[in-house]
Amino acid sequence: MIQGLAFYVFSLVAIAAAVMVISARNPVHSVLFLILVFFSAAALFVLMGAEFLAMILVVVYVGAVAVLFLFVVMMLDINFAELREGFLRYLPVGLLIGIVLLVELVVVVASWKASPDAAKALAAPTPSIQAVPNTHALGKVLYTDYAYLFQASGIILLIAMIGAIVLTLRERAGVKRQVIARQNARRRDQAVAVRKVQTGSSA
Repeated sequence: MIQGLAFYVFSLVAIAAAVMVISARNPVHSVLFLILVFFSAAALFVLMGAEFLAMILVVVYVGAVAVLFLFVVMMLDINFAELREGFLRYLPVGLLIGIVLLVELVVVVASWKASPDAAKALAAPTPSIQAVPNTHALGKVLYTDYAYLFQASGIILLIAMIGAIVLTLRERAGVKRQVIARQNARRRDQAVAVRKVQTGSSA
């Protein structure tokens, strides 16, 4: 009874927070509602017995992604009035993209079929959590059945990281860059300046 009540409470909170993410006028409030969605989803994972996924969701998404979004939104000086000026101009394109995505979702759902092995998997006895921990079961599936896909996702993330570094380390005129070798090659007389200050003076 308590687990069922907790499930409905966290589900309603997650749905309401997800709606507020896209409907809130302040982007900072949107990020805070997004963090609430992540916490609610983590609570649902705990109710399902997937404590490892709940921990990863909180640590990675709340502790890194959502906080990064919050810092970026708070640091950027966004002119929302200027952003809303081109809303009507790009509205037809947005509606067209939305219709295309909706058609794709309808096609995917309409052509969905259950795997013949799904009935066998459902009928198979589920081992107890004490016999096979959640982390052990997840790692066994991830590194055996989906090992190549896991490696491919790692390569994609590595390429994205290299691309971000290349884009941010461009040569720009008039911008000072740190040269480690030049700093290490400095002599003491080039780095330290000894000045005599008269007693009672501030400079």
